[in-house]
Amino acid sequence: MFASSLLGLAHAAPTPALTPWKAGAASVMITPAQPMWMAGYASRTNMSQGNFQELFAKALALEDERGGRLVIVTLDLIGVPRTLRKSLEVRVQKAWQLPPEGLLLNASHTHSGPEFRFGRTPADDGDFKPSTLGDNYGHELEEKLFKLIGSALENRAPARLTYSFARCGVAMNRRLPTKDGYKNSPYPEGPVDHTVPVLRVEGADGKVRAVLFGYACHNTTLALYRFCGDYAGFAQEYIEAEQPGAVALFLNGCSGDQNPYPRGTVELAQKHGRSLATAVAAALTTTLKPVNGPLRSAIAEIQIEYAPAPTREEFTARLNSKDKYEVSHAKRMLEKLEKGEPLPTQYPYPVQVVQFGDTLTVVALGGETVVDYALRLKQELAGPAVWVAGYSNDVMAYIPSLRIAKEGGYEGGGAMRFSTVHPGPWAESTEERIVGKVLELNRKLGGR
Repeated sequence: MFASSLLGLAHAAPTPALTPWKAGAASVMITPAQPMWMAGYASRTNMSQGNFQELFAKALALEDERGGRLVIVTLDLIGVPRTLRKSLEVRVQKAWQLPPEGLLLNASHTHSGPEFRFGRTPADDGDFKPSTLGDNYGHELEEKLFKLIGSALENRAPARLTYSFARCGVAMNRRLPTKDGYKNSPYPEGPVDHTVPVLRVEGADGKVRAVLFGYACHNTTLALYRFCGDYAGFAQEYIEAEQPGAVALFLNGCSGDQNPYPRGTVELAQKHGRSLATAVAAALTTTLKPVNGPLRSAIAEIQIEYAPAPTREEFTARLNSKDKYEVSHAKRMLEKLEKGEPLPTQYPYPVQVVQFGDTLTVVALGGETVVDYALRLKQELAGPAVWVAGYSNDVMAYIPSLRIAKEGGYEGGGAMRFSTVHPGPWAESTEERIVGKVLELNRKLGGR
């Protein structure tokens, strides 16, 4: 079931002396064995109709000379449910003494994967219905991930870590300002983060064992009814073909307001994947910088607040909306109120910081963070190279910056009408609370 990284390049260049790392990598196919509802687009009306490309989960286990460990798990899926993260966290700590801060889960956010939020599946009215298929898949996925993490840890062997980056122009800001507000359309003047960070892991023989790479772009070239990893899946496929025996892992960045353009066909997804794989290859041709220890990590949940929720009367008025998704959201919130359930005022949001000595800092944020977070944190975390990922540990909703929260639009709060949990947009305090916690954890670990 599991494919482990044991081989490498046939003609790898001689490698300098190893730094005191151990590393192991493994992968497992997670494509559903039967048709399921597809994730990502509320307007879907059918279940999946076969595969175009297999979906994978991959794990990279790292250990420094002091025994500090980190396991990064990447998933060709739309998100990471909080319940999945919490359950795995407990199990891996018991089985392998891996602490919570030593586990990082990240989703590629493909919209050509299964919908598996426990107990719910999308229907064409924008509502959610009970789903035994989703529950079964979720439980099977957890078992596969548990074994995958164990396999990567068992495969640890002396290794050398190096870092570099390149750039890729696939992503474009998608928040087009118009007289009627912000429209989800290409906006070439909007902020982007075209950086492609790359961590290369090679064994004692100089052969590549794993390549961890990232990019800040929605993984949404496609809207297939067939399972596919989209551009990120193709990029991983191409990198592994070029690096025989290596495991390629994609770490999605702060891509909440970024889309690949042009989009809409498999051919375009393959082209975008090739562009990203070429950027990774470019980074690997540079003089990569050694990544040193010690490995230090911290994780915390902070309570981020919602803006004041609409009143019962306001939700009732929305039942007359022409937007069926707004109507469905209002119905769900009114049902809660009728049952005497208070609407939530806060949400537990995960923030994780990993330091590789004084050479690299990785920040992993929950939700669909917009690009402003990466751009700001790269400025405020002065010192070593900074790598910021979104879609990590819990993908609960879009996470706007203060700028976007004020501007509104889809990422600013409009997308919340698709939620079964969130009563409305986040409060304007969200960015400062998240960034403040990142800086706090970074200082706690010894950073500036």
